[in-house]
Parts: sequence; structure tokens; C-alpha cells
Amino acid sequence: MQKFILKLFPEIMIKGPSAKRQMVGQLYNNLLTILQRIDTKIEVKKFSDKMEVLTPEDVLPEVRQKLLDTPGIEQILEVLQFDDMDTIEKIKTKVCELVADSLDDKTFVVRVKRTGKHTFSSIDIERTVGGHLLANSNAKSVSLKHPDVIIQMELIQNQLNLITTKYKGLSGFPIGTQGDILSLMSGGFDSTVASYLTMKRGIKTHFIFFNLGGMAHEIGVKQVALYLWNKFGSSHKVKFVSVAFDDVLTEIFRATPPTYMGVMLKRLMLRASEQVADAMEIDALVTGESVAQVSSQTLRNLALIDQVTNKLILRPLATMNKPEIMNMANEIGTRHFAESMPEYCGVISQNPITHGSFKRMEKVAEKFNYDILDAAVQNAQYLSIDEIIDDITNLAPVEVVHTLKNGDFTVIDIRPEEECIALTCNTLKIPFHKLKTEFDKLPQDKEYLLYCDKGIMSQLHAQYLRDAKGCENIRVYRPES
Repeated sequence: MQKFILKLFPEIMIKGPSAKRQMVGQLYNNLLTILQRIDTKIEVKKFSDKMEVLTPEDVLPEVRQKLLDTPGIEQILEVLQFDDMDTIEKIKTKVCELVADSLDDKTFVVRVKRTGKHTFSSIDIERTVGGHLLANSNAKSVSLKHPDVIIQMELIQNQLNLITTKYKGLSGFPIGTQGDILSLMSGGFDSTVASYLTMKRGIKTHFIFFNLGGMAHEIGVKQVALYLWNKFGSSHKVKFVSVAFDDVLTEIFRATPPTYMGVMLKRLMLRASEQVADAMEIDALVTGESVAQVSSQTLRNLALIDQVTNKLILRPLATMNKPEIMNMANEIGTRHFAESMPEYCGVISQNPITHGSFKRMEKVAEKFNYDILDAAVQNAQYLSIDEIIDDITNLAPVEVVHTLKNGDFTVIDIRPEEECIALTCNTLKIPFHKLKTEFDKLPQDKEYLLYCDKGIMSQLHAQYLRDAKGCENIRVYRPES
């Protein structure tokens, strides 16, 4: 059996006795839940200032990774454990047997932490073991300040733990100690990193997704939510809530001036999230907004957005810049998800307002038909995160056409802008938010190509039309650059 010693997040250790006991107990339960899914033979031992994990060798890599990804752990020590080490003679012999070959032509130092009653001190062990190694290896010398190799040991009563490797843990609080939160998840860089940060802080993070891009977009967001949960939060079951927002988007286009569409969309998302959070008895929401990153995220516009809810809004990325966010996404493994995810919120406004008016916003909001929003919330789909079937991997990508020939295809420009692209073939203008209903009205004996600026929205909507409606006459147009 391989042994790990887990050092707890320092902020846990400075809590009062009751809070500390509760957090240590929660981490213990979380580790049992996570690790026994891997192998029921794995043992977890709880102490006041640390945890110990004993695991079979054949699952060692998987266990190590789970420990690295579990909130609440500051440091992970991989150790070799030896019992009945009740004399310095036994200790020096065992250590020499294990490490002497690794010291060839290197400087080293021995560090010992001792707990219990012994006839010798920690310094006695360090000197004796160091001298024995120097005499029985090809080590260059002992170096107290700048050694090539540090030999670290813990002696607890008569149990010797020889530390072979140290890892930096995730830190943070154990999930389940800080309540629940509902994350507005788009699947892009910002929302995934914000969700990770709340999970790392010990908050049980549920997901709500507002679907503006059809089935393929929803499956993509489910994938990244499932990834985050499985990697950092699988000790607790959470919900994934999907709200179809296409009818809401159509109403925004009908009732909202173009300059206020972006702010209005965010307000409606928060208003819907509040209703869902109330039903789930959740007190707070988290978003991936960063001050001044886009037009709807100026301080004034964030204030306009927050007017619609009484919920606490957490914005962990508020003062982070985009490169920092992208670097963190790369570190946690969500970058490749985010790079292929469209940002619908940023494409519906023309000349968006950056310093909205409270009075104007009030008048704009009065024109919206909130029955449409309430219907969307009422029809929301609630799924347990572990019930999500990762079926997007079975979807074949829609064919991309790069060169047009007269009469072969009809191009459908799905961008929200008024202007159409200049093409040498038939072109239709159907904004993406109307595609769901308008495509059915077209002659189905013809071949169609969807076009947008980056091709991502076209791919997602083409997948939706193919998989949800059985339309095999749809492809994507991406001109060769």
C-alpha cells in the first residue's frame, strides 16, 4: 500500500475548534466519497491537523490526481511507511538502504520532524542518519543551506514516514462547508473559471445554462460542466439547469432598443436565475463578468443588471484581465472547451451603451413581455450532473464548404447585423434567433449553407437542425481566407 499524508489548507487550521472540526470532518467525508469510487480498499484516516490515505499501488496515479484536485488540501506528501522504528540504528539502516544510490556526487541534508516520546531528539536522528549516509554512499557532502537533495522524514512514535515526493495541493475549503451557489454557465473562458473558483472555495456549485444556440451548444456546455464537476467537485451531487432562451431572445429583439439589448439580456438571465435559485433554496449567484471586459460589464451597466435581483452576486473575475483568465483556464483544463464555445451575449447589440441610464432602463424594461421569461423558467430542464449523457461525442461534425459554385447552394446569413455578405449565389438573411422557426418554411428539396463571421454559430445551428429536426440538407459555409 502507498501512503499519502495530506496537509490541510492553513485557513482551516486557524478556525475556532468547532468550525475546524466541521471542516476536517467534511474533507474526510469528501475523500471517502471520491476515493472509494476508485477502489474500496483505499483507507482514509483523520487527524486534527492532517489526513492520511493508504492506497493500493495499481490505482496510485488516479488517486494522486484526485488528491491534487480536491479542495481543502494544501500539500500532499507521498511517503514510504515503516513500523517498529524504535531505535536510531534501525532508522539509519532503513534510510540508507532506500536513498544511498540516489546521492551519487550530490550534496544532501537530512530533515526530521518527531512526535512522541523517544530517548533521542530530532537533531540526533539528523546527525546520525546524515553521518551514516555520508560514510556509506558516494555523496559529495552534507550541505545545510543549499543541498541538491533534501531527505525528509517524520517519526510518529515508532512509525517512520520517509517523504519521497511533495505536491502542491489545490488549497481552498472542502466542498460542502460554504453553502450552495448557482453559476451562470455559458461554457466560455470566464464562466468556467468563475465556477472553478467557487468550487475551490468550498462552495457547492450548481449550473444554469441559457440556451441561445440550439442542441449542440447545450451539449457542449454540459460537457464542460460535467468536466468541472468530475475534476473538482464530485464529492457532492449538483444540478444542471437548462433554460431555452430562444423565445426570450426574439422578444428582446422585438421590444428592446439595439443599444440596450446586451444589458437587457443579462438582466433577464439574472431574473430567471433568481427564480431557479429560489426553487432550489440557493442564496447566491456567480457570474464570469470582469469589469470593463465588454460593454455590458462597465460599473454602471453592472449596476443596471443587478437591479433585477435580490440575490447575492459573486463575480470572482471582477478585477482579472483576459490573459490571466485564459491562463487559469489552461491550468484547470477548460481552455479547449472554451475555445470552441460561442459567446452569444456579445453578438446581439449594435453600438451597445457603455453607461446606461437608470431611467431609460426602467422604460425599456416595461416594454418586455415577462410572461415569455416566466414560461421559459417554468419549462426549464433540471438534471443531476452525473446523469448527463456525454452524447455529443457521437455527433459527426457538419460538413464545411469553402468554395461556392453557382446554383449548388443557397447561403443563409445568420448574423444579427442588417447587412448581408456579397456572394455570387443565392443568399437569404435569417438571423440566428429566428432560424429555428424560419428554416421550416424553406423548400426542403434544396441544399443550404449557414454563414456567420467565425463559423462557430453556423456549426452549432447546423447541428441543431440536423439532429433535432432531421435536416440533412444543411452545411456550413466558411470562405477560404
